[in-house]
Order: sequence, then structure tokens, then C-alpha cells
Amino acid sequence: MNLRKAVLRDAPFIYSLINTYAKEGILLPRSLNSIYENIRDFWVYEEKGQVVGCCALHVVWEDLAEIKSLAIRKDMRGKGIGTSLVQACLKEAKELGVKRVFALTYAVDFFEKLGFYAVPKESLPHKVWGECINCVKFPSCDETAVQMEVEKASLVNSHEDRF
Repeated sequence: MNLRKAVLRDAPFIYSLINTYAKEGILLPRSLNSIYENIRDFWVYEEKGQVVGCCALHVVWEDLAEIKSLAIRKDMRGKGIGTSLVQACLKEAKELGVKRVFALTYAVDFFEKLGFYAVPKESLPHKVWGECINCVKFPSCDETAVQMEVEKASLVNSHEDRF
């Protein structure tokens, strides 16, 4: 297994993973073009040469970044891949000097196990909501906002996640 930054050849696989969950209403759909444009945000997890998981860290402002598009191939869930991907994003955020990281999620328990805590969506800056206008659930978003102060992130491997 291999955790690494995404490269251009990974875009079609990232697109497929994300949109599998988007069809179920769990993730926001992404166009292939959007993935290519933001490929530097993505981390991928590879097994036997195949991308089986992805996650992105998107810098929003000087002190704020979002973890988004966390998707693990269904047959690979529960093996710690989601934890590894989120921790890679947190490590990168720390290296960049980002102070806070947030996510909008239905998997609150997963993020809480990693040290995130729920916050009111209204506490996030308006700049965060740029993509939301394209969501079918806008303006009635039912996801929970979670966040973490990056300096408090404990970066340990765990195989007890549901991703």
C-alpha cells in the first residue's frame, strides 16, 4: 500500500471514487475538470497499483483549510485508509502553516476520533460556502461542520475507522 500526493494520471480514478459517493448523496459531485484543476490538493492511497482512496486539503485562507472529497473504495473501507489520508492532509496543513482545518461531513464520529469537534456552520467564513451554491442540498445543508486546530493534531496511525 502506498500513500502519496496525486498526479495527473490519478484524476479519472479520483473522479470515479468521489462520484460513486456523490450518486448516493454522501459527497458533493466533482467534474473531471475540477479534479484536474485541483490535483495538487489531493492525496491518494494506492494498493497493487490501483487508487483505492482519495482526500483533498484545500486552502481557503491564510489560516484555514478544508478537508474534502474523502472517498475510499467500498471494498477497502475499515482498513485505516481514511485515517491515513486525513492525517496526511493534517500534516501538510501543519507544514503550510495553516492554523485550523475543517470538514463538512456526515461521518462526524470518524472525524471526532481523529480529534475534530463539531462547530456551528455559521462560525465558518462565508468564503467557505463558494462550492455550496452548486449543491443540490443548498441552502438546506444537512452536513455537520467539524474542525481542528492543527497544532493539536495527533498524527498517529489507526486502523479503526469506517473508511
